[in-house]
Amino acid sequence: MTEGLILGPAIALGIVIGAYEAIIIHRDVTIPTHRFSHGLHAFGLSILFVLCTMNAEFVLSLIPALKSIPVLGTALGLHIAIGLIAAIKIHGASMAIRGSGMGGGRGMGETWFHSIFIGALIVAAPYAYPVVEPMIPGWLKF
Repeated sequence: MTEGLILGPAIALGIVIGAYEAIIIHRDVTIPTHRFSHGLHAFGLSILFVLCTMNAEFVLSLIPALKSIPVLGTALGLHIAIGLIAAIKIHGASMAIRGSGMGGGRGMGETWFHSIFIGALIVAAPYAYPVVEPMIPGWLKF
């Protein structure tokens, strides 16, 4: 394992953000299998996105070509790009479910506000980590 990677706390924060996303969508999706699949989608991608933002230097070292792109080649630029990708993904997924008619009668309530808010939470995770780190149990700090 590479020294300095933040794994456990990133997974925990990703689960919290994924839970928020799943709760927001859960109220609008009436078909249980779609609730479950969207929940898996929300948790999985939230964890992945938070892992990337909390380990931005590692991601940049994995993809050296990113460093040559102005702004994106910095940790902050990568954080913002990942947050935007997450917001677009979240909003796109809610539109796909709404468009398929499989969500339920009320339609999807995932607004741009919620999509951008979740993206902002993903961007904020590495900056919030020093504040929440004392509250994270020792067994989770790997």
